[in-house]
Amino acid sequence: MTRTHWAAITAVVLALLFAGAATVASAGGDTSAARTPTGDSADAGFARDMSVHHQQAVEMSFIVRDRTKDEEVRRLAYDIANTQANQRGMMLGWLDLWELPKVVAGREPMEWMHQGTDAASSKDGSAHGGHGSGHAGGAAEDGRLMPGMATKDELERLGGLSGRQAEVFYLQLMINHHNGGVAMAQGCVDLCTVGTERDLAQGMVDAQRSEIELMVGLLKKRGAEPLA
Repeated sequence: MTRTHWAAITAVVLALLFAGAATVASAGGDTSAARTPTGDSADAGFARDMSVHHQQAVEMSFIVRDRTKDEEVRRLAYDIANTQANQRGMMLGWLDLWELPKVVAGREPMEWMHQGTDAASSKDGSAHGGHGSGHAGGAAEDGRLMPGMATKDELERLGGLSGRQAEVFYLQLMINHHNGGVAMAQGCVDLCTVGTERDLAQGMVDAQRSEIELMVGLLKKRGAEPLA
């Protein structure tokens, strides 16, 4: 955690300034855009969950930068760490601006992604899964907190590797991580009500899909494939 404080502190300060300006700007539009999100809204849920998701990506990226001398992978890791630390700070800044908690006891991760299916369930009596995901909220049986996130054992394994082995495992983990992140961000695009937050989420979808393609290519150059 201490390895990312340099980025996180700066990002939170900048995010608070950005969030305030964005909220004032949105107030000039329709009234729904200017309304402060509630604690159980998709806007708040996405900001909380994606902040946690991003934090792990930052940690994994710092780990691999210490485990390889390959400039291509180190540059990618730096870009991911820098981008996601700043986005994380932005989302935490919004929660502060909305006067909402960053952690809510008793609330399962990804609950907010069910909002789009709850109404349909009540109308036709059917039971739907999560929005775009088989995750039912809460930690998966394999210990992953949210889709795409690495387990504690996988993080420990990454920290024990070096050179090409560290590069390959990092790329494999990060491809899965990005796939989970894309699904979450698309959920916000579909469900969030704050225009600035939806724009950020759409940017995540586009950027992470592009990085997935890049990482698949880097794996192939090393004679490896994404994890099943």
